Amino acid sequence: MHTFGEHNQQIEKEANVSTLVSNGSVDYRGKIADKQTTGGWKASPFIIVNETAERLAFYSIAVNMGAYLVREMHQPLPSAATHVSDWVGAAFVLTILGAFMADAYLGRFKTIIVFCCIYAVGMVLLTVSAIVDILRPPPCTAKPCIEANASQNAFLFCALALIAIGTGGIKPCVSSFGADQYDEADDKELPLKYGFFNWFFFAINMGALSGITFMVYLQEQKGWVMGFGVPAFAMICSIIILAAGVPYYRYQKPIGSPFTRFLQVVVASLNNHFRGVQVGNEADLYEVRTEESAIVGARKLTHTAQYRFLDKAAVVTDPESVTKSGWKICTVTQVEEFKSFIRVMPIWATTIALAISFAQLSTFFLNQAAIMDRSLGTNFTIPTGSITIFSAVNAIILVPIYEQAMVPILRKYTGHRRGITSLQRMGVGLFLSIIALALAALTEKRRREEHPALLSMSVFWLFPQFFLVGSAEVFTYVGQLEFFYDEATDGTRSISSAIFLSTIGIGSWLNSAIVKVVEYATGGQEKGWLRNDLNESNLDYYYWLLTAINVFNFALYLWAAWRYKGRGISTVGITT
Repeated sequence: MHTFGEHNQQIEKEANVSTLVSNGSVDYRGKIADKQTTGGWKASPFIIVNETAERLAFYSIAVNMGAYLVREMHQPLPSAATHVSDWVGAAFVLTILGAFMADAYLGRFKTIIVFCCIYAVGMVLLTVSAIVDILRPPPCTAKPCIEANASQNAFLFCALALIAIGTGGIKPCVSSFGADQYDEADDKELPLKYGFFNWFFFAINMGALSGITFMVYLQEQKGWVMGFGVPAFAMICSIIILAAGVPYYRYQKPIGSPFTRFLQVVVASLNNHFRGVQVGNEADLYEVRTEESAIVGARKLTHTAQYRFLDKAAVVTDPESVTKSGWKICTVTQVEEFKSFIRVMPIWATTIALAISFAQLSTFFLNQAAIMDRSLGTNFTIPTGSITIFSAVNAIILVPIYEQAMVPILRKYTGHRRGITSLQRMGVGLFLSIIALALAALTEKRRREEHPALLSMSVFWLFPQFFLVGSAEVFTYVGQLEFFYDEATDGTRSISSAIFLSTIGIGSWLNSAIVKVVEYATGGQEKGWLRNDLNESNLDYYYWLLTAINVFNFALYLWAAWRYKGRGISTVGITT
């Protein structure tokens, strides 16, 4: 017979068990995380502050690095523009490296900390390049200017490379690490996770907004040392703040490289295919009998009928010789993990075109702004690099309105907990980008024909195209965060984040490629659409070309989204 004290201890024990997370996350001591002391909004602020500081540093460099390369390093304008575009592209494509490190070796939190430190070192070196005179060519007193020598360029590019590597390591992990702080099986925490995605994007834009306004102004008024030094200091402080949240975080252990597991599925399925193996009943497929899957730290996945060829990797041909070697036979969970990754590829591919639209924010949109009237009142002129505030400010406005006002209204009509699905949200963004580019073409045509004189047309005519591209980013980026996290398996969360972030880098590179093709096809810089003088160019034709590309891409996206079937979902994807 239990005593009263024992009974209370049993009740307390059951209560404690009920507060533990169900997704295998652990606390900093390695024990199953307790919802009462870890995760949620106890942990999220530390992550959001770190991301805000990282974005402040990144955008303060991205919008003004071209000017630094031209003014201080004396690079030709086309070369400077190409270097900045390539650097931005590399920073986002390198997210795949960061995701690999997180999934295979370090886990998300350690990856963020390590790459934040690499990032900070790059920022410090960049600041040093602005301080030490021998790291730059002498001031230009007469044309032609003395260009930076190989050693000076090498030092600067080393700093930029470290920043790009740091960005690549942080970006794919930080959103997933933030989402890890919420237990999907908890009905109370699940809505908070999607709220986190919205506020996370809000923080990104707050950092970007600070970078393109305050930091650009600081660079213009106080010089490059302050312009680079302040974000470097902010980045160092953010590392300390991120580390302060260690007791409150929930951690997912690294479970190996998904790329290795993907390759194993391909090899095993091809091997069985050439041996004439056929897929019979689902019961013939191999799966471990333990509660957890063979992928350490990952939950089991149910079999789906899609991509049945890959099921051959899990066919048991000889029950007595079942081996643990993933190169000969794979579990159903491993096969389904690869299927989930393949399944999102059409959605991923049809969002790259939108990234080409984003690339205009730091290229031709700014070139237009540079020759327009940027005066604000009688005593202040908006720096050209700060014009991108037109696209960043709408996120500050739209995210709170969408989260607090639009979602509850949409939820009443759609019945969906997020108002609209992540696929629908991405579709809205893709559609807005089409309108933005069409307006950009019309505005440029009017500027060239009616206001060809320098500074004769107000820069606020560009506000609609900036605002709509920013709105497209609000809808698409948050939709991608939700979609790629939801559709990822336990072992592919980081790599899924990296895949969608890589669209920004690929879009940046594609934008450069399209510019070169247009220049070549239309007569070069002397006679083509894109010349050194915008008043002699046909930039509006280029915008119409991008509009056509986005219309075609939108049609492909609708087809891909309509056919999409998520994990364990039987209805068409655009309604899930």
